[in-house]
Amino acid sequence: MDGLKNMAARFVSIDRDTPLLLPPNLRDWVPADHLVHFVVDAVAALDLQQVKVNERGTGSEQYPPAMLLALLIYSYATGTFGSRRIEQSTHDSVPVRLLTADTHPDHDTICTFRRENQALLTESFVKVLQLAQQLQVLQFGRITVAVDGTKVLANASKHSAVSYERAGEMLAQLELEVRQLVAKAEQADSTPLQDGLTIPEEITRRQERKAALAKAHTEIEARARARYAVELAEHERKLADRAAKQERGQRVGKPPQAPTPKPKPGDQYNFTDPESRIMKAGNGRHFEQSYNAQAVVEVASRLIVGERVSPAPNDKEQLVPDLQAVPAPVGSLGAVLTDSGFYSEQAVGRVEQPDAAEPGGTVVYAAMEKTGHHRSVSDLEKKAEPEAPPARATVGEVMRHRLQTTAGKALYKLRQQTVEPIFGIIKSAMGFRQFLLRGQAKASLEWELVCLAYNFRRLHRLGAGLKLAALN
Repeated sequence: MDGLKNMAARFVSIDRDTPLLLPPNLRDWVPADHLVHFVVDAVAALDLQQVKVNERGTGSEQYPPAMLLALLIYSYATGTFGSRRIEQSTHDSVPVRLLTADTHPDHDTICTFRRENQALLTESFVKVLQLAQQLQVLQFGRITVAVDGTKVLANASKHSAVSYERAGEMLAQLELEVRQLVAKAEQADSTPLQDGLTIPEEITRRQERKAALAKAHTEIEARARARYAVELAEHERKLADRAAKQERGQRVGKPPQAPTPKPKPGDQYNFTDPESRIMKAGNGRHFEQSYNAQAVVEVASRLIVGERVSPAPNDKEQLVPDLQAVPAPVGSLGAVLTDSGFYSEQAVGRVEQPDAAEPGGTVVYAAMEKTGHHRSVSDLEKKAEPEAPPARATVGEVMRHRLQTTAGKALYKLRQQTVEPIFGIIKSAMGFRQFLLRGQAKASLEWELVCLAYNFRRLHRLGAGLKLAALN
């Protein structure tokens, strides 16, 4: 032990003061297989056209659009979303300093570029999918996709909202207070207000509040009328199905209740972000001010091939617009896997209309109701294939038979292991749980950027960096 104590300790020399004799190669500062290398190289390989720049060349020099796009993609892929935090990362993150070549765009430049380049993000989303096909990671045409949605918090507090019933009560209360203040102003011997308060200012304050509440009241009524139009069409379809069953001699229950164009007392309007909605969160255990972020995922590659943002609290009417959001270059859809929240006979019928130029068309595999994950002993037993449904079977009867077949069960199992882990990656690994931008249009822009960043992460995970290097 004494001999060990007397041995001279050796340490790596840490010298922060001696200048470097030769300029360093920034690419050597991060590992060769780092995500930032792939982002820089992949963005450089995209032939992008939809870039908004100052074509006149006036003012200060502009940062290259490809660099700003790569900066946004890498930042979102690694959990940095705010423009001020992205600006700070150009100083204290080695991979980001490599990406920006040791330049430092300020937060206003970053925010403006993100806000004004929706077309560029949309083009990039499609071009990255085409790059994935070129790298043989994704195959276009007759693909199988899984569809699902997740609630993402809006940049608004649920406490900044008012219900239809409460708005009506507050409008009546404010109207009464305005009349009382006007009457008080007309009384020469009225009791004065507290220090710092004047009757004209108090009247103005209440009138401004009335205008805001009246706008909320009108918007809620407009939403109720739009909802009524959809519900009425669904109600008429149910009545027609009911009549058809009666003609066939089948038993029918009570007639469905007719919808109403009137708002529900609990219908809400948010003053901070009026386009967001109160939605169930945490498996329905509580409510949050949110948007419904949708994703269409190709099951083999687990790349997002379609995305959109909806203000609807549920997924009942989302299937058709979700599939329409898949870019045309991706090609036709072979099978669509989705849970019971998306199912409706009308939606399935619209999706499965065969394309005149495409034989076979698209087939939907949608659960009819929620089921538990536990399998009983009888579920483990091998069963014969179910009998085919009758020729005049309803869409629901056909769907139940489809999911009971061996092929249908095997295909539907892919849904849960495809799309739900992606939302877990976006919310946990990437850390995206709340929109920074307000309004549905800007939230859609941000969700497209999130999905684009996820696809870059996924391609890097699949080793696309090496394939891209070999391709070049």
